[in-house]
Amino acid sequence: MMMTTVSGATLRRVAFGFGLASILIAGLARADTFPLEIENCGRVLRFDAPPQRVVGLGQNSTEILLLLGLEDSMAGSAIWVSPVLPELAAANEKVERISNNMPSFEAVVAKEPDLLAVQFESSVGPEGRVGTPEQFADLGIATYVSPANCGTSTRANGDSLRGNLYSNDLLYAEIADLARIFGVSARGGEVIAKLKAREEAARARVQGRADEVSILYWFSSAEVAGDAWVAGRTGASGYINAMLGAKNVIATDEEWPLVGWETIAAADPTVIVIGTMDRRSQAADDPEVKKAFLSSDPVVKELAAVREGRIVEMDAQAMNPTLRTIMGLEVVADALDRFGLLK
Repeated sequence: MMMTTVSGATLRRVAFGFGLASILIAGLARADTFPLEIENCGRVLRFDAPPQRVVGLGQNSTEILLLLGLEDSMAGSAIWVSPVLPELAAANEKVERISNNMPSFEAVVAKEPDLLAVQFESSVGPEGRVGTPEQFADLGIATYVSPANCGTSTRANGDSLRGNLYSNDLLYAEIADLARIFGVSARGGEVIAKLKAREEAARARVQGRADEVSILYWFSSAEVAGDAWVAGRTGASGYINAMLGAKNVIATDEEWPLVGWETIAAADPTVIVIGTMDRRSQAADDPEVKKAFLSSDPVVKELAAVREGRIVEMDAQAMNPTLRTIMGLEVVADALDRFGLLK
C-alpha cells in the first residue's frame, strides 16, 4: 500500500558500459526499510512498500527505471525523443509503450499505476499537459518528478527558466531516490558511482584546455530558417560547457530560448553542436535538415564553425538533464580534441 501526502506548494553508437550484468542481478535483496518518506518538488511522498506498477513519463525517467532493473514493476512508458539506450533495449521490450508523445490523463490512468516517474513538470505539474499531481493523488497515484525540473519557472513560450546552473548532482539524487523508493539502493549506488567516474574522467581530460572555445547547441526549430531553439547557459548543455571550461554562446537563463540566426552569426561560435533525434514534430528535428541549412544559408554558411567543419552531432537527449548528458560531455570532449581546439 502506498499513500501520497502533499506539504507546500547518434549516441546510439556510444555504449554506457555500466556493467549491467553486475547491476541487474535477479533477486538482489531489498535492504531499504519501509515506510519511507521522500521529499520531492515541495511535496512529501510516503511509501509503505515498493510500488508495483510505475509509469515512466519522459524517456529519461523510464531509462533510469530500466537501468535499475525495474522493468517488471513498470506498467508503461510515454514521451520519447530518441531510441532507448541499446543496453536497455531487451528490458524495454517488456514495457508497454503508451505513447511516443504526450499521453492523455485517461491513457495513463488506464494502466492502473501506483506511481508516476515524471521527467518534466510540463507533463505532470501545476499546469501539466497530462494532469496535475493532485489529480493523480485523488486516484491514489503518487507522482515523483525529476529534481532537475523542480524549481524552474515556465516562460510564455512554454520553455523553462533555470535560476541556477544545472548540476548532475540532481541526476544522482533522482537515481538515489528512485532506487530507495523501490528498495534497491545498492543498485542505485553502483550506477551513480560509475556515472560519476565517467564524468570526472571527461572533465579532468579537458577542463582548462578549452577556455577560448565557444559552443552553440542547436536542438531544433519550428521553421528551418527561422529562429532556433538553442541552449541557454544554465541547462544541461551549459553544464557540459562548465565541465569543459568552454563558453556558451547564448547568455540567458532560459533553457531553450528561440534565437535568430543573425544573432548567432554575430556571436560566431567556435563549434556548433546539433541535436539528433527520431522525433519529427518540428521542421528541424532531422539532423540532415540542420546540416543542409548550415551549409546552404548565405549568412550561416560563412560562420567559421561551418566553413571549417566544426559541426558535432549529439543525441538531443544529452542536451537535456538526463543520463545521456554525461555521454554528451564525452562526445564534445572528443570533438574538441579531434578539431585541435584544446590548449
